[in-house]
Amino acid sequence: MKKLVFSLILLFCSISAFAQDSEDVGWVARFGIAGGFNPAYVFPNLDAVNSEAMKMGLSKLSDNGLITWGGAGFAYVMLVENLRIGGIGLSGRTSSIGNVNGLNREIGYNFGLGGATIEYTLPFIQGIAFSIGGIVGVGSQSIEIFQNRFDYKWESLFGKITSGGLMLHEDVNYKIKNTFFTIAPTLNIDLAISRFAALRLGGGYIINFNDSWKINNDRSISGIPASLTENNFFIQTGIFIGFIAF
Repeated sequence: MKKLVFSLILLFCSISAFAQDSEDVGWVARFGIAGGFNPAYVFPNLDAVNSEAMKMGLSKLSDNGLITWGGAGFAYVMLVENLRIGGIGLSGRTSSIGNVNGLNREIGYNFGLGGATIEYTLPFIQGIAFSIGGIVGVGSQSIEIFQNRFDYKWESLFGKITSGGLMLHEDVNYKIKNTFFTIAPTLNIDLAISRFAALRLGGGYIINFNDSWKINNDRSISGIPASLTENNFFIQTGIFIGFIAF
C-alpha cells in the first residue's frame, strides 16, 4: 500500500510541477484529440517458465520480450494547459508447442494491460509532443499448460468426471493467472506528420502491486517464483489519427 500511495503522489506532483512552470513562462498550449494503433514490446522475466518448458521437452519461450497489440487515444484538457488524458489497451501471447513421446504439449504466456493515461506535454518543443505521465489501470498475466494425445468428443469431456472424483487421464489443462493494479510511468514522443496524423515512440515501467496468483477456477496456488511478478519495462510505438496541433 505504501508503494502504491507513493507512486500516485509522485506522478501527481511531477505533472503538476510541469504544468505550473508552463503557465508561469507563458508558452502556447497544445490542443488536439487522436486515437490509433499502438503496438508495444513488453519485457517480462520468463526464466522460471522457460525452465519448466525445457523439463517438458519443449523449446524455451522468447528471451527477448513479448510483442503486444492494441490501441490508445488521448485528448488535451483545455482547462489545464498541455495536459492530456486518454486510455490504452494492449495484449499479447507467446508459446512453445511440441509432440513429446506421442503427447501434444504446449506452454503459453499471456500478458494484457488496460487503463487511463494522464500526460503533460512539454510546451517548449514545437512540432513534437514530448510527454511525461503515466498509466493507471489493471494488468493481467497468465501461464497455460496443456497436454493431450487425441482429439476430443463432447461426451468424453464429461465422462472424465465420475461420482468418485476425477478419473486418471493423460490430459493436462492448467491456467495460472495474476491480475494486478498498476501505475506505469511513461515517456512518449509524438511526431506530427500532418495536421491529422502523428507517429509515436515511447516507453514506460509497469509496476505490479499484486504478487498473488490463482489457478483454474480461482483456486489459490503457492510457490510461484517471485520473478514472475517483477516490475518490467515496455516500449510502445503507434500511429494516431485525429486532429493534431503540436
